[in-house]
Amino acid sequence: MSAPHPSRRLARAVKLALVPLAAAGALAFAGSAAAESAAQKAVNAAKPLCAGGKTITIVWEAGLQSLDPLNFSGPMWEKQTGCKVKVVEVSTAEMFTKIMQEYRAGTGAYDALNVIPAWMPDLVQAGALEPLDAYVDKYGYRDELKTIAATYRDNQMTVNGKIYGFPDDGDVFVMYYRKDIFADAGLKKDFKAKLGYDLAPPKTWKQFGEIGAFLTEKLKDKGTYGASMFREAGYGNFLFQERFRNEGGKFFDGNTMKATVNSAAGVKVFTDWVAENKFMPPGVEKFGFVDNLATFVKGQSAMTISWPPYGRFAAGYLANEKALDWVPKSTVAGKVGYALPPGGHPELAAGFALSVASTSKQKEAAYLFIQWLNSEEISNQRVQLPYALRDPFRESHFTNPAYAKLWPEAKEYLATLQAGSKTGLLDLSLIQTDKYEEALRQGISRLWAGEDPKKILDDIAKEWDAVTQKVGVDKQKAVYNAWAAKGGAYPK
Repeated sequence: MSAPHPSRRLARAVKLALVPLAAAGALAFAGSAAAESAAQKAVNAAKPLCAGGKTITIVWEAGLQSLDPLNFSGPMWEKQTGCKVKVVEVSTAEMFTKIMQEYRAGTGAYDALNVIPAWMPDLVQAGALEPLDAYVDKYGYRDELKTIAATYRDNQMTVNGKIYGFPDDGDVFVMYYRKDIFADAGLKKDFKAKLGYDLAPPKTWKQFGEIGAFLTEKLKDKGTYGASMFREAGYGNFLFQERFRNEGGKFFDGNTMKATVNSAAGVKVFTDWVAENKFMPPGVEKFGFVDNLATFVKGQSAMTISWPPYGRFAAGYLANEKALDWVPKSTVAGKVGYALPPGGHPELAAGFALSVASTSKQKEAAYLFIQWLNSEEISNQRVQLPYALRDPFRESHFTNPAYAKLWPEAKEYLATLQAGSKTGLLDLSLIQTDKYEEALRQGISRLWAGEDPKKILDDIAKEWDAVTQKVGVDKQKAVYNAWAAKGGAYPK
C-alpha cells in the first residue's frame, strides 16, 4: 500500500523484534524444504559477493514502508550474507523523479529500486531499469515467480516481454463495512420496506447510494454516517480510475488515441460523487487516507473503501503501538466485514515492484537482494508485518495459516484480497502517466470547488490529448493498446 503516512520519524523510531514472523513464515514452507528455496539460493550466491563488506542501496517509500528494510529485512539480509542495506527514503510523490534524476546523472547511487508498476513503460523507455531475465534464469527464480497471483505477475512484471520488476505489494481496494449495522434487525426491516431489497454490502453503485443515504438518515443522530471515503484529489485519482471503468468507461479511443474520459461514464462518476457526499461526514471532500481511516475506526461510518491496511488497523492488529501511534484506537474490532467494491472490479491502486537500477555498479548483488526479499519464504514474513504496509501478493500469502490466525476475521480478509487480485483493474500505464494523472487530480479539485462535471472532464480530455500529441500519437497508441490488451485493463 503506497498511501502517504503521517510521519517520517516512524522510520527510525522503532526497533522491532523479528521473532514470531520468522517462525510463522517458516511454517508455510515446511512441506517444500527438500529443495533449495529461491531465498537460500540468493543468500548462498550473495555471500561471496559480500565478502569484505558491501552495501546495497535501495530506494524505498519513506515512513512506515521503510520500516521493513530498516528494521526487519535489511538486518536479516546482513546477518545472512554480510551485505549491509542502505535505505534511501523518498516520498511516493517524488520517487519517480528521484529515480530518473539519478539515472540521468549516472552516478550509480542506487542499486535496487521500488517502482510503482504504472511507471515501468516510462522507466524502461528511458533505460533506467535493468532487465532481469538473465538473473532470473541464473538463480532459478522462474518457478517461484509463477506463484505470484496471476494479475500481479502477468501485468506488473514485464515490459515488451522482458522482466523489469518483481510485483511485491498486493495493493487492491477493499470495501469495509460494519457487520453489526448491516445485521441489525430493525434496520433490515425498514430498509426492505423502503427500498424493496435486502440490506447487504452493495453490489452496484446505485445500491451504494441508496444504502448510504438510508443509513445516514437512520444513524446520523448517533454519530454514524452511511459511508465515508477519501476524496482528496491524489486518492480520488485511483477511485475515479476504478469506478469509471466499472461504469463502462474507456480512457481512450484505441484507434485515434483521442481521450474519452469525458464520456457519459465519466460525467456519471463525477455527478454521483457530488450527490454521495451529502450523506457522508462534513468536509469529506478533503478526506485523505488518515482522515478516512479515523472516521471508520472510530465508528463514524458504516462503509468505506481503501487499501488492505485498513483491515489490519480496524481489527486492532497493532503489534507495536509506537510505530502506529497515529492510528486511532479501533472501536470496531470484531465488527468489520470485507467485500469487493461495487462493480466487483477493484483498483489495483499503485503498489510496488522491486527492480534493479541500470546504473548500479553492483547489479548482481542488488538482484540477489530483491530475489530474496520477493521470495516465497521471506515475503510471507514481510506481508505479516503490521507496520510496513506490504500487502499479500502471492497465492501462498492468501492461504498462509499463520496469517489467517492473526485476528478472528483474518481468514475472510485474506479471501477478499485474493478475490480482488483475480478481478482487479490495473492503474492506467502510459508514457508520461504522471501528466495524465495530474490533469485528473486537478479536475477532481475543481469538482470539489463546485465546477460543472462535464466542463471539467472536457478540459481533462483536452489536456490528455495535448500530452498524447507531445509524446507522439503513434508511440502512445502502441503503449496504450498493449496496456489495454492486458487482462486487468478493463472489466471482462
